[in-house]
Amino acid sequence: MYTVRNKMSPFRRKKSGKSFPVKVCTLDAELEFNLEWRSTGRDLFDLVCRTIGLRETWYFGLQYEDAKGFISWLKLDKKVQDQGISQQPTTSFMLLAKFYPEDVAEELVQEVTQHLFFLQVKQAILSMDIYCPPEASVLLASYAVQAKYGDYDEVSYRPGMLASEDLLPQRVIDQYQMTPEMWEDRIKIWYADHRGMSRDEAEMEYLKIAQDLDMYGVNYFPISNKKETDLWLGVTALGLNIYEKENKLAPKTTFTWSEIRHISFDDKKFVIKPMEKTSPNFMFFSQKARMNKLVKKQSDVGSWVKGLIALRLNEHNSDTGAHILFVKILDLCIGNHDLFMRRRKPDSMEVQQMKAQAKEEKSRRQIERNKLAREKQLREAAEREKAAMEQRLLQYQEEIRLANEALVRCYE
Repeated sequence: MYTVRNKMSPFRRKKSGKSFPVKVCTLDAELEFNLEWRSTGRDLFDLVCRTIGLRETWYFGLQYEDAKGFISWLKLDKKVQDQGISQQPTTSFMLLAKFYPEDVAEELVQEVTQHLFFLQVKQAILSMDIYCPPEASVLLASYAVQAKYGDYDEVSYRPGMLASEDLLPQRVIDQYQMTPEMWEDRIKIWYADHRGMSRDEAEMEYLKIAQDLDMYGVNYFPISNKKETDLWLGVTALGLNIYEKENKLAPKTTFTWSEIRHISFDDKKFVIKPMEKTSPNFMFFSQKARMNKLVKKQSDVGSWVKGLIALRLNEHNSDTGAHILFVKILDLCIGNHDLFMRRRKPDSMEVQQMKAQAKEEKSRRQIERNKLAREKQLREAAEREKAAMEQRLLQYQEEIRLANEALVRCYE
């Protein structure tokens, strides 16, 4: 955990000099800034990204609890002060991944991006927001240990060192009658196999396993069908999933973004219209919605969202919870669809540049690691040779001692 404080406003001050303090937390850092009163969400978001060196900004957002107690994402095009922030002495935000890649190994370029995803996914697994089976949990724990401590060393390793770490979901621990020491031994077996793996490599291996878990990258929302059966709507990088209430692992229906023509809301009704016009629409209902006015919203993110219907609630006869729920669904749908289409196009110049720089940096680090590994091998070989020579010297000394004793006995 580290803290960065920026006492000066990053923006030109008003003549009045009016500003307000904000605190932005990541999962391993705490940043503090003074923002000018008219600063937008984009101003704050860009400032945070510049401070931590984050360039793959399209995955992330700033989350906060508003004055009414709702968890919201900061809108980048609006002033921070106009978004119902809590009137605390210091306004707090969390920098979190809002959208997930389809393939972490192919899409995540920067180490800082990868590290932020690693921390967030690890926390979600340990808090059991993502279900992870026992064997996978142990393997993931071993990669987390490798990322934190580096190579396993029998000399410096202390029994019980891992027992105090938060490495396994409580559900997994409760499932078996095993002591912390027994779990540690299981993790240590895998941990010892990761020798030579750098922190970023261990974190990437962690993410490559985690992305295959059923609940990875899914945002769940409560819905119901015509028969008033409770269901879950899952918004993912690939599309929309419908789950039974008691099963968040296996969707009963899936719509990829390329199969969806558009989505519409009508009162409590949510309609998914397939791209194939002869296919029937899929309809379900929000458990909270009570809406009375609709407005069509044109968007530039592709033909899929043309005709997408956004929500406008009557201020005097609306359900605030329903409004927030539908805004979240709409926001996630548009953002995920945008990234879905973007992945299927050639990389932008910015991404190409980042990938080239990352490749060069990775190559440079690999050369350094190989050099260090070679030096370590030579040092270990020299130490072994020294130990062998010392052993031979002791052996020769013992042979000389025995020979001298034999000579003495001969003279006697």
